[in-house]
Amino acid sequence: MSPQKTQARGIQKFYRETIAELRKVTWPTKDEAINLTRVVLIVIFLMGAFLGILDYLFTRLFGLILGA
Repeated sequence: MSPQKTQARGIQKFYRETIAELRKVTWPTKDEAINLTRVVLIVIFLMGAFLGILDYLFTRLFGLILGA
């Protein structure tokens, strides 16, 4: 068998197995997806605020230490 046919069969097998695995997935409902999206956005906002505050505090601290 030529290498091209072997490669083509390997690609076909990959796609068949991928589709089979995707059929096994338990997909979230629309409400679950919306709720999880809200949770992610809230966590991102809170972490951004927390890191922003830390950045501000460390900037002020190093400004005091370095006398700037």
